[in-house]
Amino acid sequence: MSEKSSKRARLEASLAEDPADTFLRYGLALQCLNEGDVAEGREQLLSLIADHPNDQVPAHQQLGQSFMATDEAELARQWFGRGIAKARAVGDLHAAGEMEGFLSQIS
Repeated sequence: MSEKSSKRARLEASLAEDPADTFLRYGLALQCLNEGDVAEGREQLLSLIADHPNDQVPAHQQLGQSFMATDEAELARQWFGRGIAKARAVGDLHAAGEMEGFLSQIS
């Protein structure tokens, strides 16, 4: 992996000051994924879901997409399925529909 970007370093510094900030944690996870550090990005998303199991619909979607991108269809299906259930439970039908669309693309 290449050196960390300045954006990632800023996110990590901000998180050091406020480790409970879910927005920063999600942002760091996405930055890791964008930089190709898939393992760290997934770890960050999993940690976020573990700490906040009832309100992390976007983290479920990002995990599903990350597994889809690495051709891990079964894991993608699992995370999209969980995300759809969470989204419906909180009334986020838009997110549920997006994940259903991704799910339908998995062969």
